[in-house]
Amino acid sequence: MENGMENNSVDKHPCAAKQWREHVVDLLYWRDVKTTGVVFGAALLLLLSLTVCSIVSVSSYIGLALLSVTICFRIYKGILQAIQKSDEGHPFKLYLDQEVALSEDMVHKYSDMALAKLNKSIGDLRRLFLVEDLVDSIKFAVFMWILTYVGALFNGLTLIILGLIAAFSCPIVYEKHQTQIDHYVGLVNNQVKDIVGKIQAKVPGMKRKAE
Repeated sequence: MENGMENNSVDKHPCAAKQWREHVVDLLYWRDVKTTGVVFGAALLLLLSLTVCSIVSVSSYIGLALLSVTICFRIYKGILQAIQKSDEGHPFKLYLDQEVALSEDMVHKYSDMALAKLNKSIGDLRRLFLVEDLVDSIKFAVFMWILTYVGALFNGLTLIILGLIAAFSCPIVYEKHQTQIDHYVGLVNNQVKDIVGKIQAKVPGMKRKAE
């Protein structure tokens, strides 16, 4: 029985991950312009606010803004009910009655997914730092070297803002100009492969194991 329950739990993970990916794709490709606009605008506003104020101040201001809205609406509805002598009750009763607690299944599901990705990342880093494949380790070293220059030009928050803008703009641009972009990317990949091939042929020990 226990094995059956574990298998059912594992089988649900790909479905949940697939649904989550579909929601993310819908957001990034602007399938629902209103929803994507709200998410993108709110995230960008939050990140821009963090460039000016600390995360504690930004969180406090957001909390105060939300409380101001809900308190004013609560008082407004209370006065309106008193004037109209109606008995509608609490204006947020529908939301207060909803269940907001996280279920154990949901916590286990997402913690297992996060743990699997973490373990894979640790394994990849071990493989790269211990030079299991010389070519991959050199590529990683070049990538880290490039990041040193990127870090000198931008701080982490600026990179996150640029990444957010790119995430919400590049997919839709690629969708509209896929043919042209694929053509130029293919040309670049061919050039890179030629250069890497020449280097591998001249430097001893840089050929892959499969070769």
